[in-house]
Amino acid sequence: MNRFRLKIIDIYIIKAFLGTFFFSLALILTIAVIFDLSEKIDNFMEHNAPLKAIIFDYYFNFVPYFAVLFSSLFTFISVIFFTSRLAYRSEIIAIISNGMSFHRLLIPYFISAFAIAVFAFVLSDYVIPRANRIRFDFEERYIHHAPISVKERNIHRQIQPGVYIYMENYSTMSDIGHKFSMEKYKDGKLVSKLMSDYIKWDSTINKWVVRNYYIREIHGLEEVILRGNSLDTTLAISPADFKRRLNIVEAMSIRELNKEIENLKMRGESNVVAFQIEKQKRYAYPFSAFILTLIGVSVSSRKVKGGIGMQIGIGLLVAFSYILFMQFSSQFSMGGSLNPIVAAWLPNLLYAIIAIFLYKMAPK
Repeated sequence: MNRFRLKIIDIYIIKAFLGTFFFSLALILTIAVIFDLSEKIDNFMEHNAPLKAIIFDYYFNFVPYFAVLFSSLFTFISVIFFTSRLAYRSEIIAIISNGMSFHRLLIPYFISAFAIAVFAFVLSDYVIPRANRIRFDFEERYIHHAPISVKERNIHRQIQPGVYIYMENYSTMSDIGHKFSMEKYKDGKLVSKLMSDYIKWDSTINKWVVRNYYIREIHGLEEVILRGNSLDTTLAISPADFKRRLNIVEAMSIRELNKEIENLKMRGESNVVAFQIEKQKRYAYPFSAFILTLIGVSVSSRKVKGGIGMQIGIGLLVAFSYILFMQFSSQFSMGGSLNPIVAAWLPNLLYAIIAIFLYKMAPK
């Protein structure tokens, strides 16, 4: 069996593909930074943001996030641009005429796509979560510059196995929850129930303080009633759990997402879907590099009249439609209409079918 070896044309395609990709990505990131700076410079000056923090805490961590965000788009644009030039100069026809099949021609493209997929996955799971935490902290301090104000109503949560809490409403500004109750179950039976007018977080002792409480403890056929004005208690929940922004999912690695999903399921939280979607997108998104590469090569490998403009236009339309479809499917999942796994992988499945169809239509 002959061992596969890269040929000169393979190395040429890989270098041209990856070179175009990273150059165009660097160009758009530079433009994005300039536009973002022009938009936020007033905030930086108003809140006296240090230059070092702006560069290293914000923009240094801004770049990896947007690099992954734009990676699928510029994978496609790079393939379309480079392959269209090859087709326009009749180089693909010459390559195939010299004995290389169209199937074999795809190998250096897929090697490049694999490199981009690994690049996107490593950034999204190992670099971006930490970078986003630093960036979010900077935004809270120098851009938003205001505490997160949220007022939740009718909160039902399981804070640990067999322990359920209820609050009529909770304000993150005052860290006070009104009409608080807590039920404890053992072997499916109620053993204790606490009710109070309100509960407040005391930052000096890092505990919750329950006001005007009533405790009913059940011991078989006997009950013990306890009443009081104030009670310090420790709960498996803190004010930070109510103040987190939804984009906190972007500051978690897959391992942290798994842990948080289990925790949210245990509590019965409705926003667990956002974490499940983010986890599945971490796996699904890198595969878009292969799908969009196959579509790009299939669309742009044919020499057409009018140059490469039409092919680039078609390429942009397909790439944007893919990104738009991914956003739509995520929103449907958030609304409960789609399973998170289906929502994350459906765009890949649909566009993989399109890619196979276009591949069969490509010149051989």
